[in-house]
Amino acid sequence: MEILGYTASVLIGISLGLIGGGGSILTVPVLVYLFGLDALLATEYSLFIVGVSSIVGSFSYFKKGLVDFKIALIFGVPSVISIFLTRIYLLPFIPDTIITIHDFTITRSVFLLLLFAGLMILASYKMIRIQAPSEVEQEGNKTLWAMVQGAVVGILTGLVGAGGGFMIIPALVNLLKVSMKIAIGTSLVLISLNSLIGFFSSVNGTKINWNILISITAIAIIGILIGSQLSKKIDGRKLKPAFGWFILIMGIYIITKETHWIF
Repeated sequence: MEILGYTASVLIGISLGLIGGGGSILTVPVLVYLFGLDALLATEYSLFIVGVSSIVGSFSYFKKGLVDFKIALIFGVPSVISIFLTRIYLLPFIPDTIITIHDFTITRSVFLLLLFAGLMILASYKMIRIQAPSEVEQEGNKTLWAMVQGAVVGILTGLVGAGGGFMIIPALVNLLKVSMKIAIGTSLVLISLNSLIGFFSSVNGTKINWNILISITAIAIIGILIGSQLSKKIDGRKLKPAFGWFILIMGIYIITKETHWIF
C-alpha cells in the first residue's frame, strides 16, 4: 500500500501546481488509508507536506510577478489567527470518544475523517459547478468578506489539515477580482503560510516519523514541479470539474467506510 501511497503523493503536488489547490484534499486520505496513520496524526503530516510543497510551487509564480502580497496579507492574517486558535485551543478539547450509537462509536479520528469527507464534498461541488457571471458579484465590503473567508479557511486548516485552496481561489477571483494566474500564485503562498504555521504551532509532543514525512514531501514536490510545468500548457480551470468528481467519489468513500455503510 505504501507504494501506492507514494504514487498518490505525486498527484498531491500535481494538483497544487496545476490548479493551485486540491492537494491537501488528497493528502489526509492518502496518509490514513494508504500509509495507515491515525487521522489526527495525518492532519499534522498533511500540514507539513502541503506547506513545504506549496512553498516550492509558489517560487515560479513569484518570479513571474504572479503573487499579490497585499491580498495575501488581507486573507492571510485572519487565517493565521484562526489556525493558531484552532490547533492550540479547539482541537485538543475534542474528546477521544464523542458519541456511541448502538454498536457504532464516533471517535475523534472518525469525527475528523467525517468532517474531512464533508469538506471534500463541498470542495467537489465548487470544482464541478460552473458559476454564472451574475453569481460572482458579492454585495457589501469585498475585503471584509475576503477576511471572513480567510478566517473560515484557517479554522478548516486547523481542524482537518486542509490548505483551503478550493476556497481561497474563488474568493480571490470572485471577490477581489484578480486573474486566475495571480489567484493560483497567491493561493500557494497562503496555503504554505497556513499549513506550516498550523504544523509548527501544534507539533510539540507529537512523535513524527520524519523519514516517511520527508519522503512523501519530496515526492509531492516533484509532483508540484510537474504541475507547474503542465500549467503552462494546460488550463487548470478545464481540469477542475474532472478533479471535482474524483474528490466527490473519495468523500463518499470515506463516509461509507467510516460509518460502515458498506465495509
